[in-house]
Amino acid sequence: MSETAQPPGTAQIGVTGLAVMGRNLARNFARNGYTVAVHNRTAAKTEELVSDFGDEGAFLPATTPEELVESLERPRRVLVMVKAGAPTDAVIEEFAPLLEKGDMIIDGGNAHFEDTRRREQALRERGIHFVGTGVSGGEEGALHGPSIMPGGSAESYDSLGPMLGKISAKAEDGTPCVTHVGPDGAGHFVKMVHNGIEYADMQLIGEAYQLLREVGGYSPAEIAGIFRTWNTGRLDSYLIEITAEVLAHTDAATGEPFVDVVLDQAEQKGTGRWTVQSALDLGVPVSGIAEAVFARAVSGHADLRKTSRHLAGPTPRKLSEDEAATFADQVEQALYASKIVAYTQGFHQIAVGSEQYGWNIDLGRIAAIWRAGCIIRAAFLDRVTRAYDAQPGMVSLLADQGFADETAAAQDDWRAVVATAVTNGVPTPGFAATLAYYDSLRAPRLPAALTQGQRDYFGAHTYHRTDRPGTFHTLWGGDRSETGS
Repeated sequence: MSETAQPPGTAQIGVTGLAVMGRNLARNFARNGYTVAVHNRTAAKTEELVSDFGDEGAFLPATTPEELVESLERPRRVLVMVKAGAPTDAVIEEFAPLLEKGDMIIDGGNAHFEDTRRREQALRERGIHFVGTGVSGGEEGALHGPSIMPGGSAESYDSLGPMLGKISAKAEDGTPCVTHVGPDGAGHFVKMVHNGIEYADMQLIGEAYQLLREVGGYSPAEIAGIFRTWNTGRLDSYLIEITAEVLAHTDAATGEPFVDVVLDQAEQKGTGRWTVQSALDLGVPVSGIAEAVFARAVSGHADLRKTSRHLAGPTPRKLSEDEAATFADQVEQALYASKIVAYTQGFHQIAVGSEQYGWNIDLGRIAAIWRAGCIIRAAFLDRVTRAYDAQPGMVSLLADQGFADETAAAQDDWRAVVATAVTNGVPTPGFAATLAYYDSLRAPRLPAALTQGQRDYFGAHTYHRTDRPGTFHTLWGGDRSETGS
């Protein structure tokens, strides 16, 4: 349909910011029967979108914010798809004066949830709904159906939700992968934690690859075959699927495995780091996620690594073919158990954040909308969904009997893999951290008791006793008698 066929005031949604994600979301809306007003600071991008994809649906090109707003039906919905931070604030300040009470601005970028909370409050005072919305799935997901995590007011979701449901990914049971996450910054908080889990998942997969190659002696092509086999079972997921594709790929220029010609310095855009920073603020242990962030940081410090090449390490033991096959099975167990722990940590952070900020987030619904469209989509999220639906107040995913039984069954192999990694000098911070977390939860006593004694000794920070209530302090510099209150 030509853009000239639509009069002003009829577009159901406007999109400003037409880089890859914004353009593909605009196309997704249009493909699903919505009239979409489109705008970009550089008018050429708007013209290019309409020229290249105008036959996919109804687009109303706008050259100014004023034109975009005039194109929209009421309540007006403006989707902002620009870089997080100052650029987002600038666009909001451009559009907010043009909007009326009841209209909404939707931020679909990777904004920090605290920025979203600030913006939501400021716009609420002006009568405008601000909907901080996590969108996961990359450029393909944006076009064909992402997982969508909107926050903001319930009133805004009543208006926007059906549209988001139509363009979202659909789980195998047909459920749209979108839900109203909660007020103000809840949507962007959940998207942030999603990305933190993604970091952990990718790190664990990377460690599995490294172990299979350096200890198991497998080639990248052979490891691709192993991952394809794993993808037919309980590890069935998007990340396992694409890992096999990457490992099977051969570099055209050199004829070498593609993975061997890629510089081993992982980049990051910040959401994983935000997850860890938020977890520290909330006092939530997310060690598996944190180690994934730190592993990327280590990989990026080329000079530090170069000057450390001389450090001594063990000589790896070469495995026989049968031993390598057994080891590969052990790695699968370690990967699955570590994955459960990484998700456990992420969901715990969401639960604590929800309580801290008063969001009342439904963890079962979050698991449900991650089943399709998003980067961490995986078959086992069906079970996570059922676990939280059965026990809505569940403190830890490991409290679910099924997941507890699986980690228990995996623990011997999990421990063997970590021990093998250590004795062979292969760094596995993800496997080691998730196993340590697992053991910390199951331990009847932790050395924190000694830590509290030390704190009381040097700083009179007091402690609690196991045998009676109250707060106590030992007079370490005196007669070592105990005072209590």
